[in-house]
Amino acid sequence: MSQNSPAVSLSRNKSQYIFSIFIIGVFFFIFGFVTWLNSVLIPFLKVACEKNNFESYFVAFAFYISYFVMAVPSAFVLRKVGFRNGMSLGLIVMALGALLFIPAAYTRTYGLFLTGLFIQGTGLAILQTASNPYVTILGPIQSAAKRISIMGISNKMAGVISPLILGAIVLAGMDKFDKQYLGSLDEIQRNLTLNALAGRIIIPYIVMAVVLVFLAILLRYSRLPDINTDSEEVTDAASHHSKTSVFQFPQLVLGVIAIFLYVGVEVIAVDTIINFGKSQGISFELSRYFASYTLAAMVLGYIIGIITIPKYLKQEVVLAISALFGIIFVLCALLATQAPYQSSLLISIGSFSLALPFDLSVFFIALLGLANAIMWPAIWPLAIDGLGKFTKIGSSLLIMGIAGGALLPLAYGRLADAFSPVSAYWITVPCYAFILYYAVRGHKIRKW
Repeated sequence: MSQNSPAVSLSRNKSQYIFSIFIIGVFFFIFGFVTWLNSVLIPFLKVACEKNNFESYFVAFAFYISYFVMAVPSAFVLRKVGFRNGMSLGLIVMALGALLFIPAAYTRTYGLFLTGLFIQGTGLAILQTASNPYVTILGPIQSAAKRISIMGISNKMAGVISPLILGAIVLAGMDKFDKQYLGSLDEIQRNLTLNALAGRIIIPYIVMAVVLVFLAILLRYSRLPDINTDSEEVTDAASHHSKTSVFQFPQLVLGVIAIFLYVGVEVIAVDTIINFGKSQGISFELSRYFASYTLAAMVLGYIIGIITIPKYLKQEVVLAISALFGIIFVLCALLATQAPYQSSLLISIGSFSLALPFDLSVFFIALLGLANAIMWPAIWPLAIDGLGKFTKIGSSLLIMGIAGGALLPLAYGRLADAFSPVSAYWITVPCYAFILYYAVRGHKIRKW
């Protein structure tokens, strides 16, 4: 990187650098806050819109498929308007998606909810496409991993908080809305009851839209520098004159599959855990905490990764350990359902005390957050290693692999309907097995 590059110039101005890191950290907090609301929306809309398990996981599908559809268009938009304006545009698009929840709730139309989620995902795709490379080039490349890890913690901390906030608003008292209760009502009473339930979502999403528009305006007139990467020299670390296609790199193709499976199991671990808790006889009032357990475990995983990589362990070793623990935690969760154990965990800080629900099988599902935490930052560099001039297109393919979060939860929902929410977790075992293979062998393959 030249001495005149934007990253080096920016890093010389410490106050500007810290301000920029703070702003991008806020964006990653927003990513996490909005993304992990799905863990509450899935059980909420399942009841409010009278859907089965398979249909309810179209919430995740509509949200994550936008990354697959919009990854390339987002890059085109950013080239036209720049990083800062692109991020501002992404916030506005997210606000429009949030506002669509208002007519969706008034009419209790599931398709409108899904459209709103797709639009929100589109806004996030623009934000992600801008902010991920932005945080990398914002300062010295040698400290990029530290900045990415800080952003990851910000993202997941938001994910801990958001299900608690929305869950307290929309899932309160929802246990009474079971099939027996709704079946005892006539059609008019049932519609009125479910319309009132759906209406709970309106105020939170109006507030969200207002906050997103405010942040978009704030960003548009902020001092955040608009880094121009088009003027940067492109260096090709490897010569690939014999390569004519990005698909000639096995480490990338297998890495895209690994990312697809990783995002799928990550979304399953967070977005299914509330319904899983309900299937274990735990009320919505208590199970609304469970998604936050998974995301708190992910924060712990990030911290462990920051400490251990690469000082003590190589990233491929950590990836292999994570995949192995993923398999172990799933098997332990399945075994724990055979002898269910439920209790409460008392947290006391001074005069403040909080009793959180504890279930052994739910605990092991939540621990999947710990196993999943380091997978993205470990798979990514292994997949693009040695791509040279194909690195940019390879990165786009990896972003499109986020579609795993759209498809695998649907497969889980189909299995949950056909068998049970417990048995459906078997789908994650071959996913973790492939990631283990990629960590041990797949990333080393350089020829088909």
